[in-house]
Amino acid sequence: MVLYDFTAKLGTGDEQSLAAYRGQALLIVNVASKCGFTPQYKGLQALHAEYAPRGFSVLAFPCDQFGRQEPGSDQEIASFCDRSFGVTFPLFAKIEVNGPSAHPLYVWLKQQKGGLLGSSIKWNFTKFLVDKAGLVRARFAPTAKPETLSQDVVALL
Repeated sequence: MVLYDFTAKLGTGDEQSLAAYRGQALLIVNVASKCGFTPQYKGLQALHAEYAPRGFSVLAFPCDQFGRQEPGSDQEIASFCDRSFGVTFPLFAKIEVNGPSAHPLYVWLKQQKGGLLGSSIKWNFTKFLVDKAGLVRARFAPTAKPETLSQDVVALL
């Protein structure tokens, strides 16, 4: 199985095949609007803007499982991201990343690259770097600032 076998709902409600990102390097991130790490949106947007012309995209998946830090609707989340950070990368519909209702994409991502808590996601802004073939190449902790990932992104482009 590779990334392109999955679909996910965008924040607009439209179903999106991840095959649409075939041939791109991706940084997949579970995000939240009311988290201490929320300012990372700025760095994520900077990475996306700098490397999108070379075949890179950030894919953001809002999640409310950690401290209820993503309480808004998909529309409220999109509005916040646009207003506060000028986000232009895809924002998907709110999902769960752990537990029995975890989105299948996140079940797969965690199987590919475990973290300190094994297969669980520790907190908001856990990042998975996926290569152009749809394979997970790295996992980064929530504390890893997007600005520090440029070298890893460039290596996949």
